Amino acid sequence: MIGDIQRLALPAVLLGMAVSSQAFAAPAGVLAQRSPLPYQAPQFDKIKDADFQPALEEGMRIQATEIAAIASNKAAPTFQNTIVAMERSGRMLDRAGSVFYALTQANTNDLLQKVEADMAPKMAAHIDAIYLNPKLFKRVQSLYDRRAKLGLGPEGRKLIEVVHDQFIRAGAKLGPADQTRLKDINKELSSLSTAFEQKLLAATKDGGLVIDDKAKLAGLDAGDIAAAAEAATARGLKDRWVLPLQNTTQQPLLGSLTDRAVRKSLYEQSWSRAEKGDANDTRETVLKLAALRAEKAVLMGYKTYADYVLEDQMAKTPQAVETFMRALAPPTRARAEEEAKDIQAVIDKAGAGFKLEPWDWQMYSEAVRKARYDLDQDEVKPYFELNNVLQNGVLYAAGQLYGVSFKPRADIPVYHPDVSVYEVFDKDGKTLGLMYFDYFKRDNKSGGAWMSQFVGQSKLLGTKPVVFNVANLTKPGPGQPALISFDDVTTMFHEFGHALHGLFSDQTYPTLSGTSVARDVVEFPSQFNEYWALEPAVLRHYAIHYQTKAPMPQALVDKIKKAATFNKGYEMGELEAAAQLDIQWHTLAKGAVIKDVSAFETEALKRAGVDFPNVPPRYRTSYFRHIWGGGYASGYYAYLWTQMLADNAFSWFQTHGGLTRTNGQRFRDLVLSRGHTLDYGEMWRAFYGKAPDIGPMLEFRGLKTTR
Repeated sequence: MIGDIQRLALPAVLLGMAVSSQAFAAPAGVLAQRSPLPYQAPQFDKIKDADFQPALEEGMRIQATEIAAIASNKAAPTFQNTIVAMERSGRMLDRAGSVFYALTQANTNDLLQKVEADMAPKMAAHIDAIYLNPKLFKRVQSLYDRRAKLGLGPEGRKLIEVVHDQFIRAGAKLGPADQTRLKDINKELSSLSTAFEQKLLAATKDGGLVIDDKAKLAGLDAGDIAAAAEAATARGLKDRWVLPLQNTTQQPLLGSLTDRAVRKSLYEQSWSRAEKGDANDTRETVLKLAALRAEKAVLMGYKTYADYVLEDQMAKTPQAVETFMRALAPPTRARAEEEAKDIQAVIDKAGAGFKLEPWDWQMYSEAVRKARYDLDQDEVKPYFELNNVLQNGVLYAAGQLYGVSFKPRADIPVYHPDVSVYEVFDKDGKTLGLMYFDYFKRDNKSGGAWMSQFVGQSKLLGTKPVVFNVANLTKPGPGQPALISFDDVTTMFHEFGHALHGLFSDQTYPTLSGTSVARDVVEFPSQFNEYWALEPAVLRHYAIHYQTKAPMPQALVDKIKKAATFNKGYEMGELEAAAQLDIQWHTLAKGAVIKDVSAFETEALKRAGVDFPNVPPRYRTSYFRHIWGGGYASGYYAYLWTQMLADNAFSWFQTHGGLTRTNGQRFRDLVLSRGHTLDYGEMWRAFYGKAPDIGPMLEFRGLKTTR
C-alpha cells in the first residue's frame, strides 16, 4: 500500500520566512500563545475555526519583524545571529499553520477552505519575501563562504549548506525583473494548487456512486452495506446507498460487487470524477500548473521542472529516474501479462463471455487468489480488527525493534471523535512525544493516507515531536467491528514507519529535523516498516479473531505469505504508470502546448513503455493530488525508489538476524534519527555498506516471472 507524508503541516520552506509587515488587529485565540498541554499539543477543545486567519496573519507580522531585525543587524554575520536566529523565528506562524494545514487535509469545512484559498498567495509572498531579501542573503552567503572556518560541528555546517541552497533555489541570485516574475509565478502556483485540492475534494465527494436498489450491492458484506447506507444518510439521501470514492483509480469495493454493470459504473465514476466539465473539473487547473512550473524552471536556469526539483534529491536527475523506472517496466509488463491471462482463464471457465476490463481485475484476480492460494479475504478480515492491529501489531512491532512503549491519553483533546492519542516512551522510560491516529474515511477528508506533525522535534527550541497518522479506512456501521484487509494492515504499518522517523528525530535545528528529507528518502522508513506486518513474531501477536479470540491458523498465515507477491504485476504497474505521468508532465519544455489532458496522458504512458493493458495508473492526471497539490511534483517515483531502498534494507536484516533489538537500534541510529544531517548517499552507505540495487526489489516485489 502507498502512503503519503506531509513533512510539515506548513510547507518546509516557511520555517524562518519573512512576510509583509502589515498589522492585523483581530484576535488569534489560543493559537497566539504556546499550548500549555503536554508536548505543546494543540488545544483542539479551545481552537475555533475563526482563530486561524488572524493567527496566521499575526504570525506572519511577528515573523516579518524578527526577520527584518536579522537582515538589518549591523553586527557582522555569525552563525548565531543569522542562521540560528532564523531557526528561532516564526514560532506563532508554525504553531498556527501546523494545526490549520492538518485540518484542511483531514477535517475541512467551508470556512477553512475559504481561509486556505485566501492565505495561499499570502504564504507564497511570505516565502519570497525572505528568500529574495538581498540583505539577508548577503549574510547567509557570507557564512556559507566561511563555513569551514566557523568551528561548527557537522550539523551546524550542514544547516548552513541547506539554508544557502534554499535561498539559491528560491531565486536569491536572480536579477530584479526575474525575481518579480518569480514572485508572480509563486503566488499563482500556490493559488492554483489550493484550487486543485478543493476542486478534487468536491469532485471525489460528488463522484460517489448512488445506488437505488439494494440488490445491486450483491457481494458486499453487512458492514459494507451499512457503511453505504450511512454515507447516503450523511448526504441526505433516503432509501439510497452511496459507494464513496477513494482517491485512487481502483476502488476497494470492485473486488466484491458481483453486478458487472455496477462495477463498471463505480470504476467510471472514479476514472472521470474530475473531468465532467463542471466547476470541479481540474484539467484547466492542471494545464496552468504544468505551464507555470515549466516557466519557473527555465527562469531558475534549469531545462525542465524535473531537473529543478531533482537536483537536491538522492536520484539527482530525471535521467537517473528514467533509467531506474525503465529497468522496472519490462519485468512488470511480463508479470502483469501473466496475471491477466490467469484472470481471463477464470472468466472463461465461468462462462461469463466477456473480455477482461479494468473494473473486472480486482474481482477476478481475487478468484485467482482463492484458486491458487485458497485465500479468501473474507476469511482473513475477522483476524484483523483495527484497534487490535494497531495496539498488538503496529505498536508492538515498534516495541520489539526499538524498545519503545505507548500509553493511551484520553485527556488530550482531539479534532474529531474518531481520533485517538498515545504518549510515546523510549526504551529507558523517558518520554519521546505524542502520537495521534485518525483512520476512518470522511467526506471532508482528503483521500489517501499520510503522516505529519503538530510539533516538530528540536533541541534548540526544546520541543519533542507531536505527530499524526491519517488514513481513509471504511468506518463500520453502528455496532459493527472495524475489520480490515491485509492491504489496510500494510497501510497502517507504512504510515507508522513515517511516524517513527519523526518520533526518533534527534536534531538541534528544526530545518534538519526528522522527516525533513528528500522525497526519495522520506518514504524509505515507511516502506521498510511494512515488512514487519508479516514477521511471524509480530503477526501471531495481532492476527486474532475478533469474536473467538483464537489466533490465525498457521495454514491461513501460510496462505497470506504465499500470496504476498500475488498481483504484484498490477500493483507495480499502476505505480510505475503514475510515476511516469508525473515525470512526463514535469519534463515538458517551457511553452509546450497541451490542449487535451487525456490525450497527453495516453501518449505519455505509451512513450514511457508503461501503457500496461488493463492496468491503469494509480492516479490519473486529473486527480493526481500528490503532484498538483501534495508536494510530490517530479517526486512520485520516490515510492518506487524507496521500495528499492527498503528491500535492500530488509535483505540486510535477513542476513543479520532479522527482528532484533540490536538491528532495530542500528537502523534507528544510522537512519531514523539522522534527519537531514548527512548527504543521503553517505547516510545510506553507513547503514548498508554499498550502493542500492534493484535485485532484492525484483525478488521481493514479485517481478521475476514464473514462466
